[in-house]
Amino acid sequence: MDEEKRRIRQILAGDTREFQHLVENYQKLVAHIVFRMIPNASEREDICQDIFLKVYQNLSHFRFESKLSTWIGRIAYNTCINVLEKKKAVLFDDFAADNQSILDYSMPENSPLKLAEKDDLSVRIQKEIEKIPVHYKTILTLYHLEEMSYAEIGEIMNLPEGTVKSYLFRARKHLRERLLAKYQPEEL
Repeated sequence: MDEEKRRIRQILAGDTREFQHLVENYQKLVAHIVFRMIPNASEREDICQDIFLKVYQNLSHFRFESKLSTWIGRIAYNTCINVLEKKKAVLFDDFAADNQSILDYSMPENSPLKLAEKDDLSVRIQKEIEKIPVHYKTILTLYHLEEMSYAEIGEIMNLPEGTVKSYLFRARKHLRERLLAKYQPEEL
């Protein structure tokens, strides 16, 4: 936290190299959120730039009450929500919950065939993730790719922790249903 405070003070004092380091450190997080939430590929880069512009403009308001990554993730999420609301995108669908999860599969052996099968499965899963509702994509990405906690995701998305857990459960279920509708279980 002391290192973050030092960097932020330097950025606020006009050190552009420190801001460049901040962008480099958090561009993967921002890209994960934007690429999962914004369907139009041609808009994504501009939105990422807008997010870092907002980060720079509001950095003096960061109070260290959360991690910097959580604060930046929240700005990214809110920016994407604003873009989607302007386009009247449908954000929420309700699905019945059950106890199965497509993301809970055992790791294959490291043989070339098993690695190729894993890569193929990964591509299939990624294609289906792109087709599920935006809030589910976001939660799956933040939890599984960014390895954020329920509390951190809740802060970013302005949701109670229990709702994050519920949406993650529903997202996995919805993804599983999509995959099983297209592929036989043995293909997964």
